[in-house]
Amino acid sequence: MIEYRSFHNADPPQLVDLWHKSQLGRGAASHFSLDAFEAMNFSQIAFDPHGLMVACDATKIVGFVHAGFGSNEEGSGLSYDSGTICALMVHPDYRRQGIGRRLVAQAEDYLRAAGAQTLYAGPVEPRDHYYVGLYGGSQPAGFLESDTAAAPFFTNMGYEPAERHLVFQRDISRKSDPVNFRLLNVRRKMQLTVADQPQKGSWWWLTRYGRLDSLCFLLVPKGGGPAVAEATVLGLDLYLEKWQERTAGITQLYVPEPQRRKGYGQALLLEICRRLREELVTRLEAHAPENDVSAIAMIQSAGFEQLDCGVVYRRTSE
Repeated sequence: MIEYRSFHNADPPQLVDLWHKSQLGRGAASHFSLDAFEAMNFSQIAFDPHGLMVACDATKIVGFVHAGFGSNEEGSGLSYDSGTICALMVHPDYRRQGIGRRLVAQAEDYLRAAGAQTLYAGPVEPRDHYYVGLYGGSQPAGFLESDTAAAPFFTNMGYEPAERHLVFQRDISRKSDPVNFRLLNVRRKMQLTVADQPQKGSWWWLTRYGRLDSLCFLLVPKGGGPAVAEATVLGLDLYLEKWQERTAGITQLYVPEPQRRKGYGQALLLEICRRLREELVTRLEAHAPENDVSAIAMIQSAGFEQLDCGVVYRRTSE
């Protein structure tokens, strides 16, 4: 008989083993250590063991669901207005027995009891408390379409797609950077600077990305002045075994409104490609919401191609 309970301190080794056996697809890191799994999830200051429920066959964990909350507008703490199912998996030998449905129901009860009025499935900024660096690549983006079981499962559970986030990658080992007069003019006027972390790193950023190697790249005028474009680059070392190459992820790509449509975003991305190529990184990943046409155009202008799509689902029925 399958029994259900909340997280125990002795569970992490079995949870890591279940992760590696659950066939999660290209967007999930693999063969990482127990220490990495604990650092990205259970070491969080706001980790609540009651939000992680496991399904057990005797002493064997055969499934788990992990639910949590996003940040407030200031990025200084959690917001309980909405809740998110951040991860769900069932061992392949125990699927189609209703275990996943039972786990989701328990996660929903937990989220509602804490005050959540809206329920989501699939973590995405700012509702991505857990699994940063372990699922989604450069940043969580819901459940990836390459995980083909997610869409039919959550649809049957009363969820419907609410957001779509496109996943782009570029092989930067090939020196095929685009060249045009606008880029040449930008390089003449601007220079690349590098900082250890984002200039406006909040508690919310630090609690998720602070455990990963990161650098902030800024494009600034040579004559002085504020940055005209910036982006944070994360090391995706936990994906080395899965992807078999050194990959970095681009997040927080931002160009101030007065500086847009001047080629600064494209120039920054190409400078990042050149700099990381020198560090023997061979692939870069970046994400953009499907409805952000300008961000998609900027990413594609730097030679990135769409590889996957992440979907965030929202509960539509009781």
